[in-house]
Amino acid sequence: MKLKPLVAALTAGVILPGVAFATDGYFSHGYGMKAKGMGGVAAAMTESTFGGANNPATMVFAGDRIDVGADWFRPMRSAKREGSSAGGFGFVDASVDGNETNNFVIPEFGYNKMLSPTTSLGVSVYGNGGMNTDYRDGKVDQGICTVGAPNGVLANNLLCGTGNLGVDLSQLIIAPTLAWKFAPNHSVGVSALVGYQRFKAYGLQPFAAISSDPSNLTNKGYDSAWGFGVRIGYYGKINDMVSVGAAYSSKVRMGEFDKYRGLFAGKGDFDIPENLSIGVAFRPMSALTIAADYQRINYSGIDSVGNSSRQSNCAPTFPAGPGVGPDCLGAGGSSIGFGWRDIDVWKLGIEYAYSPALTLRAGYNHSDQPISSQDVTFNILAPGVVQDHVSLGFTYSLGQSGEVTVAYMHAFEESVSGPATNPHFLVGGTETIKMYQDSLGIAWGKKF
Repeated sequence: MKLKPLVAALTAGVILPGVAFATDGYFSHGYGMKAKGMGGVAAAMTESTFGGANNPATMVFAGDRIDVGADWFRPMRSAKREGSSAGGFGFVDASVDGNETNNFVIPEFGYNKMLSPTTSLGVSVYGNGGMNTDYRDGKVDQGICTVGAPNGVLANNLLCGTGNLGVDLSQLIIAPTLAWKFAPNHSVGVSALVGYQRFKAYGLQPFAAISSDPSNLTNKGYDSAWGFGVRIGYYGKINDMVSVGAAYSSKVRMGEFDKYRGLFAGKGDFDIPENLSIGVAFRPMSALTIAADYQRINYSGIDSVGNSSRQSNCAPTFPAGPGVGPDCLGAGGSSIGFGWRDIDVWKLGIEYAYSPALTLRAGYNHSDQPISSQDVTFNILAPGVVQDHVSLGFTYSLGQSGEVTVAYMHAFEESVSGPATNPHFLVGGTETIKMYQDSLGIAWGKKF
């Protein structure tokens, strides 16, 4: 592999941690600008260098190629509480948005080199997923609320903590990829998944009462972790009209967030979930491709994400913990989490070569709802509730200078409501979290 593309990949890896997003849960709806324009469809497509994110086996059909792009992403999230009956103790009614930080730039980079007619070596660098909320202090409707505990303090963020309230999680993957044609129209591939993530949380002081390590719960600044996993894939061109693909990614086992071992299960564990995809592409005519993918993301396999926020074996200690019991925040594998369920994702995309220079795309993406009504309070911090996405895109050829690809995505507004709760059990009313999203990206690619 040439040095310059490798340096570019590492540079993208340095930039990427500044982004945060959530579409299919907290995974992206697609990886690579061409896939994003088709609702994320990619398992049986071979047009870009993002096989490390989608299906490693497709890289050997992409040829010698480079892709560089960036996506502007705008998630609009909000939360409210209605019907609170706690009076001067506990939570109060509020309606706030988490959009103090609402514009993100998500770079992407891919490179592929044919080592022989049947073997390729490449790399995909991409933002795997993330979540960001930023609820400003002082925006509670009634101005202040009082934590319902002895020596309670006046506070006025949404969860009755002091100062701003929010989280910032971002994940990136650097995926060196080897692919091999074992027959003229069939290939397999493998990607090493080198994961990096960083996280911070702030304004969670009331949850010290149910934390196993309150000194490492909130307002600790950024912490980061590296980890490793693997993705394997198969691609087959059955005939001139039909292609199929399948890929499986193991859990990416990450190092602990030591600064937040009083928040995440297993003393700071926060791995990246395993997931699998299968897809088919149908070409009824040379200019038209209709493709569909099914993806499964197993959020429940990550204790910090999948464990219920209503775990019962944790006795709060007022006013500032630590909580007592194996289910308290940051404790063992059964400790309190965000309650996310496994989800199925369905993607449908259309690609039409309007002319030799212009290719048009459109797509639709639907995912299950990962968040249940009983877990709404915790997910004020992570309101990844959107389910339905539509996308449009195109590629325009620049001749020997390469090509430009543009993709737009809109995720329709979705909300989840449930009963309010907090560590002090002095809460009434209903909480609702809500989100919608837009993104617009551009990428340059070139075969060489």
